[in-house]
Amino acid sequence: MKLPRSIAGWTIAVFGVLALVMGAVGLLWPEAQLRMLGLEVPETRAVGDHTGTFLLASSMAAFNMGVYYLLATVTEWRVFYRFTVVFRLVTFTVFTIAVLADIAPDRFFGVAAWEGLGAVATAIGLRLDARRGGAGATPAVDASGDVGDAGAAPADAVR
Repeated sequence: MKLPRSIAGWTIAVFGVLALVMGAVGLLWPEAQLRMLGLEVPETRAVGDHTGTFLLASSMAAFNMGVYYLLATVTEWRVFYRFTVVFRLVTFTVFTIAVLADIAPDRFFGVAAWEGLGAVATAIGLRLDARRGGAGATPAVDASGDVGDAGAAPADAVR
């Protein structure tokens, strides 16, 4: 795998690796994932308790999201970087409200903070990259060796 070519790319890569790892932890060792989030892990679950099903689905989504973020890093897909800033701030807001409304345990605020700080780090990276490189786009090189606009979708994503 190629290393990121921009500051913003590094922030996306870090989040991607952590999403991939945390998704794998949730799939392979769900009890550890629940404990990290400050959620109860009872000896047995009541009939109709679908915590395991929900954890399986959210862990698989996190794993896939990690792959998507790493793909965006490899292709230096800056439109995706900007998109994540907005939606990670939305996630921060929703998760923070969940903690404040006692829907989620206090420890869950760590997840909200991670999302918010990640969004801010990517936004700062995008701004620094723009200052460093003029227009802010690092030229992307596709599989054929052609240099294109890094802000555009990768060629395979358009087809």
